[in-house]
Amino acid sequence: MSRTILVLADLRNGAVRNVTFEMLSAAKRLANGGTVIASIISNNGSTIDTAALAHYGADKVLVADDAQFENYVPDAYAAVLDAMIKEVNPNLVLMSHSAIGRDLAPKVAARFAAGQVSDIIDVTEDGGNLVFTRPIYAGKAFTKNTVAGEIVFATVRPNNLTAGEPDVSRSADKEVKVWAELSADSLRTFIKEVVKKSTGGVDLSEAKIIVSGGRGVKSQEGFKPLYDLAEVLGAAVGASRGACDADYCDYALQIGQTGKVVTPDLYFAVGISGAIQHLAGMSNSKVIVAINKDPEAPIFKVADYGIVGDLFDIVPILTEELKKVLAE
Repeated sequence: MSRTILVLADLRNGAVRNVTFEMLSAAKRLANGGTVIASIISNNGSTIDTAALAHYGADKVLVADDAQFENYVPDAYAAVLDAMIKEVNPNLVLMSHSAIGRDLAPKVAARFAAGQVSDIIDVTEDGGNLVFTRPIYAGKAFTKNTVAGEIVFATVRPNNLTAGEPDVSRSADKEVKVWAELSADSLRTFIKEVVKKSTGGVDLSEAKIIVSGGRGVKSQEGFKPLYDLAEVLGAAVGASRGACDADYCDYALQIGQTGKVVTPDLYFAVGISGAIQHLAGMSNSKVIVAINKDPEAPIFKVADYGIVGDLFDIVPILTEELKKVLAE
């Protein structure tokens, strides 16, 4: 059956994040000849280059552009998305499993008395029904869910749905208008100031390669070899909660059950023992390389490649060798 699918673009500093292209590629596949619509809610939505959205599958782009969208205001975003959904009447609404998506999806789904499934890593079709796969029990198991109803909402974990090859011959109509009147009285909360804590470098949630350190780095200075390796690979630097609690690094780097959930192509676990809380955030990485001087460390049970030894000896050697290989 053909479907109409609405994808809410995930933006960072006015740029479209890669998870948006992953969702559009999946939407194009699931639409079965139906319509894929991308939506943009931003304070500079009119200036965003939307060509790439079409290249990855969007047939139409809806844009809400207003100064009020500079920061995420739940009531404002929900009102606009509500209006867009009523206009295009989609069967499926996809959002990134970001902080905004996690908050906005259930809020808008409730307005439509619709079902919602969170943190999906795959979606397939079976007998005309959409089947959503999502991890449970800290990634130790997976469930497959179908959701009843005329419209379904889903949030998508980045780096799991594969973005297809862009088709640069495609284009999409763009509609910019005021989707909802947002008076001050209609908004229950306002953002006065956003204090951003930046880790610098590559965004952890979208990084293809991550070099992550644990208590084994022993100090703040102990992270330097990891940053050197990350620079050579164009990788992001992460950390276990143990390293953060020990004040070796900022909590913005924390990966795990109470930190960020990541799914890179390549994950270096350096000086990380492999506590279950940390595994919950990174065990779905495609390839895991563990470096630890304790051969009994639990991290080796999930690692694809393991190096037993002192990280302060191994990481600099690895960095230099990778420099040579990448320079060829």
